Amino acid sequence: MKTRFIVDASGNKIAAIVPIKTYQTMLEELEDIDEVNAYDRAKRGNQSRVLLSDYLKSRKSKNS
Repeated sequence: MKTRFIVDASGNKIAAIVPIKTYQTMLEELEDIDEVNAYDRAKRGNQSRVLLSDYLKSRKSKNS
């Protein structure tokens, strides 16, 4: 994969251009990590319980 960068007038990297497939894979992996972290928080008991149906509605609205 060849990553290209956008630079400012001083030559500092300010953004990266990656192939869309790579971007989508990165998003999926971040969502997986988020789900694992949510599970870990729930397991520790530091979070109130949520009905599965409410959670799914919340996830759906976040992805819209």
